[in-house]
Amino acid sequence: MLNLPFCSAKQLASLIRKKKIGCLELLNLYWKRIERYNHKINAIIFMNIAAARKRAKQADKALAKGEVWGPLHGVPMTIKESYDVLGMPTTWGVPQFRDNYPTKNAIAVDRFLKAGVVLFGKTNVPLYLADWQTFNEIYGTTNNPWDVTRVPGGSSGGAAAALAAGLTGIEAGSDIGASIRNPAHYCGVYGHKPTFGIVSPRGQALPGVVAATDISVIGPMARSAEDLALALDVMAGPDEIDRAGWQLRLPRPNKKRLREYKVAVIYTDPEAEVDGEVQKRLYAVVDFLLKNKVKVSGNARPEIDSRQAYRNYIQLLRAATSGRMTPEMFQKNLEALRLIDPSDGSYQAQLIRAQAMYHKDWLALNEARHKMRLAWADFFRDYDLLLCPAATTAAFPHKQKGERWERMVVVNGQPQPSTTQMFWAGYSCNFYLPSTVAPAGFSSEGLPVGVQIIGPQYGDHTCISFARLLEKEFQAFVPPPGFE
Repeated sequence: MLNLPFCSAKQLASLIRKKKIGCLELLNLYWKRIERYNHKINAIIFMNIAAARKRAKQADKALAKGEVWGPLHGVPMTIKESYDVLGMPTTWGVPQFRDNYPTKNAIAVDRFLKAGVVLFGKTNVPLYLADWQTFNEIYGTTNNPWDVTRVPGGSSGGAAAALAAGLTGIEAGSDIGASIRNPAHYCGVYGHKPTFGIVSPRGQALPGVVAATDISVIGPMARSAEDLALALDVMAGPDEIDRAGWQLRLPRPNKKRLREYKVAVIYTDPEAEVDGEVQKRLYAVVDFLLKNKVKVSGNARPEIDSRQAYRNYIQLLRAATSGRMTPEMFQKNLEALRLIDPSDGSYQAQLIRAQAMYHKDWLALNEARHKMRLAWADFFRDYDLLLCPAATTAAFPHKQKGERWERMVVVNGQPQPSTTQMFWAGYSCNFYLPSTVAPAGFSSEGLPVGVQIIGPQYGDHTCISFARLLEKEFQAFVPPPGFE
């Protein structure tokens, strides 16, 4: 077992139930670590310790009476800043929302509390949750605990950094553009992007917004695959309105050993060339699988054009996020649209087109997406899972100047726009598919690299189960040096 602060949430809950450690004692342990280490990475940006200590004491008293609140009884937890929590601000990193204190919890927060967690703080996000870095004017910059000169990913960068540094027991993030998967990959932790629609996002939104956003999901982050499965069961299911008409019954994997799986693998793509350091770790995963008699294909693909899929995703993604635009910004985009060359395929041009399109154009894009969804469904009749990169590189140095498409990352010695990483984000996201990122080892520079495990719609537990087998037999979470 890892040192106590780096244990999985399931292990922590077990230690509490066995009375090897008290709930308040464990909370205080994390609080002391935050005092010692958080200044290095700035992952946790708000805490309500008084309220948390009160709940931890109540959890200890309940346990003394033989009462167990749930599977996470007494486990200290932080959560992404974008979730509504009573007594804590929800800003999304936007200065005008600095004083926004919600009047009730997000549905997912209430479900975690019902499961027994001691929720004590929030973790940092980028402005509007719209970056693969994590910085904003309110709370500043979050650093990667593996190398503080590098990014932790985004937008759940604070969550991933806090987990990796052993400052919290479990976390939850959101994902519309790899915002769970990218930070998990950069920081060497586990993250799961659920099937679209199975976890209610209500209360994980900008102030006043109640409608679910297309593509966007919320899901768990942790230091073990087992925690992902446990937390997904806590979070998933209909809200009180939908509960009147439907229930969620995610299938459980019927395969217990690696050799029972049939998987495909993609190492890179012309639309988003992947750095050799990341590819090496994917090859290492595949070599391990082959030695364990897993059926692996390096050629099998869903019958879709990857370029078309990528363009489709960017258009639907930026249409989905266009609701954040002010009337002035929207008018500016309409004017910019008239100046764009129809042949311009740059990310900036795609963004402007998406944010100023007619609804008829959106319907055509949506129709194309659903045809590709059917192709994915056909693919998963023959293969259990598809393995691919989570991003084009390992964690890159902080780059905060300019627009996202102007910031470059180095891939195989050549500059590549950071927005190219959207390809691997959308590979599953745009088609509502579940995807788990699990540690796959380290680059030659000692930076974490993750593998993305994509499954069929509602195959969430198959993705997580495969990650759990890799955790047991290939690569588990490793604490970053200097945070022991």
